[in-house]
Amino acid sequence: MRIFSSVYRQSVVFAVLMFSLNAAQARMMLPDFTTIVERGAPAVVNISIIQNHAAGRMLGKNFKIPDLPEDSPLNELFKRFLDPHGGGKRPHGFKTRSMGSGFIISADGYILTNHHVVDGADEVLVKLSDRREFKARVIGSDEKTDVALVKIDADHLPVVKLGNSDDLKVGEWVLAIGSPFGLDHSASAGIVSALGRSLPSENYVPFIQTDVAINPGNSGGPLFNLDGEVIGVNSQIYSRSGGYMGLSFSIPIDVAMNIVDQLRATGHVSRGWLGVLIQDVSRDLAESFGLPRPQGALVAQVVADSPAAKAGLEPGDVILAFNHEDVEDSSSLPPLVGASPIDKPVDMTILRDGKKRSLRVIVGKLDEENDALEPARFKQPGKAEAGRLGLVVGELPEKVRKALKLDTDSGVLVEEVAAGPAREAGIKAGDVILMFDKQRVRAPRDLKRLIEKAGAGRTVPVLIQRRASGPMFLALHLPKS
Repeated sequence: MRIFSSVYRQSVVFAVLMFSLNAAQARMMLPDFTTIVERGAPAVVNISIIQNHAAGRMLGKNFKIPDLPEDSPLNELFKRFLDPHGGGKRPHGFKTRSMGSGFIISADGYILTNHHVVDGADEVLVKLSDRREFKARVIGSDEKTDVALVKIDADHLPVVKLGNSDDLKVGEWVLAIGSPFGLDHSASAGIVSALGRSLPSENYVPFIQTDVAINPGNSGGPLFNLDGEVIGVNSQIYSRSGGYMGLSFSIPIDVAMNIVDQLRATGHVSRGWLGVLIQDVSRDLAESFGLPRPQGALVAQVVADSPAAKAGLEPGDVILAFNHEDVEDSSSLPPLVGASPIDKPVDMTILRDGKKRSLRVIVGKLDEENDALEPARFKQPGKAEAGRLGLVVGELPEKVRKALKLDTDSGVLVEEVAAGPAREAGIKAGDVILMFDKQRVRAPRDLKRLIEKAGAGRTVPVLIQRRASGPMFLALHLPKS
């Protein structure tokens, strides 16, 4: 019994020693952020935004004062402050304030922040780490990348050290400094969760996703790596509550500085334009186009007289590389095109008819008119001939063709979709079928012929034009019998 107790005590002592050693080793392996904060925080600023509003401006034009008893004390309140049509003395205009962050990139007062931080500001105030305050002017702002450049009149300011966001790896430690909820120079740390993340409303930014705690007020602040270099600009969070939920997104510093250089030089941003509508390649579409795996950006539409059209790009082509950079998915292409020099030749690698080809395109300049394609809505006409895939299709009415800006000899209108392969592929009534198995469809008889020619048991790509979302490819599985 004594021997057992002695062995037990020795085991406990050994376990405690091992735990202490492991804890010490763990502390040695964890990063020390103190130096990064000491060096980086002085160049991080708090940005206050003031917006001036006219009296009654917050009210909608259909505002109505609620029915209240005549002796209610609220009647006078509503008439004085909320009635847009008069009814008493109206107050003078009011001001609203909001806050964000930024960081100094040059000793003479240039500061990088977010577009949404300064958007609509009548006055921009910058507070430095030494508590000095300056009025700032907005040099330029770019909504598409959420980058803005502001300037204060000061010299010999502390500046951040800029890094290279291309060198980032998933799993790296990163640190954010900013003013969440107005709390100046708050630091929070985490890791890089993903790279090249595409968000629905942002086509030109391959975001850095992190699990760093970011909250309102952090916007525009820097994201540091362990070398104390800024590798991102904190921009957005994903949240259902309005606060941090473990998903935060930063603009890569390489993207941000490209925008800053243009804003500093000209006050505005110019982007490259290709003139295509693209979509992702799904597993089924990859099979139908002869790709070994899903990759690339599938061209669903080519704008007439665009750089893409002049280069010979066609619907059904899969862009695999642009300017010698691989295009893994559709979200990879817009940043590459946007960053390309305008009116300069760029090489592309595409897949067409199962074979790789090289094309050279002269990149155009993006403007608001060619930035998006918005198909018009239309009413469906009567029924026409049916096909063996569960489709009822008909000739495309001229008014529909004009509304969707289609060629004079392309497309058939889907009028009904019964249970079967077409419905399973996602084809809906009101869609316009433009291509079937990489062949153009000009009339219902063309579609019938192509369906018969396609055989059985295959997966074929079908290009449709949808009234709400534009053209897209769908993968249709032909029945084996």
